[in-house]
Amino acid sequence: MPKEMIQTNLAPAPIGPYNQAVKANGFIFISGQIPIDPATGEKVTTGIEDETHMVMKNIAAILAEAKISFSHIVKTTILLSDMSLFSKVNEVYGSYFTDMPPARETFAVKGLPRGVNVEISTTAVAEL
Repeated sequence: MPKEMIQTNLAPAPIGPYNQAVKANGFIFISGQIPIDPATGEKVTTGIEDETHMVMKNIAAILAEAKISFSHIVKTTILLSDMSLFSKVNEVYGSYFTDMPPARETFAVKGLPRGVNVEISTTAVAEL
């Protein structure tokens, strides 16, 4: 089973030994995205709604590089710095899925990379 690395300059570069996404066996696994503006390399700190939009825009850029869209996502994992952020993150997140949202789980964790409040990873199918 060959695998293909997916990389775009329109999403933040990995900050460790991993790829933005990997395509394998008909699936595209997108690494956890955090609210980093790829144009500046700086984290977004203007509120959880803006942070979540930045994460979703980073995911969108990787999806576009893979020539797919949010409708191809079948599973997401949301990591939050605090569950009190859930409703605001959920509202922004939901606006990106207009039909048949994917399966998902959401966890509050002790800490996230670069001290951000939200990280989202996804699994998508290459073809619908």
